[in-house]
Amino acid sequence: MSNTTYVFKSGREPTLALRGDTDPASEDRLAPIVEILRAQDLSHERERQFRDLLDALPAAIYTTDAEGRITYFNESAAALWGHRPTIGSSEWCGSWKLRWPDGTHMAHDACPMAVALKEGRPIRNAEAAVERPDGTCVPFIASPTPLYDETGRLAGAVNMLVDISERKRAEAEQATLTRELHHRVKNTLATVQAIMGSTARTSATIDDFQTALTGRIGSLAKTHLLLSEERGSVVFGDILRKELAAFDDGRDERIRLKGPDVELPPQLAVMLGMAVHELTTNAAKHGALSVHGGNVDVAWTVSTDAGRCTLAIDWVESNGPAVTGPARRGFGSRLLEAVLPGQIQARTRVDYPADGVRVYCAVPLPANAPA
Repeated sequence: MSNTTYVFKSGREPTLALRGDTDPASEDRLAPIVEILRAQDLSHERERQFRDLLDALPAAIYTTDAEGRITYFNESAAALWGHRPTIGSSEWCGSWKLRWPDGTHMAHDACPMAVALKEGRPIRNAEAAVERPDGTCVPFIASPTPLYDETGRLAGAVNMLVDISERKRAEAEQATLTRELHHRVKNTLATVQAIMGSTARTSATIDDFQTALTGRIGSLAKTHLLLSEERGSVVFGDILRKELAAFDDGRDERIRLKGPDVELPPQLAVMLGMAVHELTTNAAKHGALSVHGGNVDVAWTVSTDAGRCTLAIDWVESNGPAVTGPARRGFGSRLLEAVLPGQIQARTRVDYPADGVRVYCAVPLPANAPA
């Protein structure tokens, strides 16, 4: 009888503890057992290292047995699901609830992992959404893969879930931008059509029509350029500076602008851009900007009443030719008196004192317009 004791420690070679004389024959008989235990110890160590690796991954990973019972999940999966399923009893997926991409309920036994196990085939980038116990929903794509043992028998499956919330948000923003683009193009074409018709009715000659139409379309283009540069809104002062820059020599303060930075949404920007263009054109042809030394002062303020903001604009010309009322009602008059009130609910008033034209315009701002 040998007095040799075999002691096994995880991750190490089995060691011998001698109690007396060793029996070489006994050691030979025990050698296969030592090798089996060594292989088992190595397998357990590799499994531990593999699970440590999965736990460190940012992607949600979980495994099931052949019947779909969850055998493992990492911390990323628990975070995606919003809770921790029960190992060995929770089936198919650790989600509290599942939904199809259209938001309707998905049964757990119809989820991608269940299909992969039942049909014995891998599935790639299947889209679904997890509903957490707190009510939040997270869209994801799943890629379950069946696993087989050395005999070819189904042993289970592994699944990776990828959160696609950011992609969904980007797709929604893209759809919104596309709709906004279509809306803007439609409105722009309607505006151009209206400008052409009104310009034709108020032009005495073809040359007058061409000059006026070119200027008005150019003003429209300037405003849309500002809209694209400012990503959807325009500062009112920038509209004024674009239109009046040609008359400002920077020395004699011919153009004086005073007011806060007020951001305008597209519709207000286009309408007020057209109005400023008409006032500038009229001043250059007949008013203060038609003579040397003439001045244009534009001041604007924002006031709040009952929670609603209003942009108030004062356009004042001075030191120009003596003013008389208009002989006929042209495009600019119609724009100020009818179009602005109808399109943007503006209140306008045009006065013609002898020392220079004065225009007052009050425009309601949207509730969310930043100032």
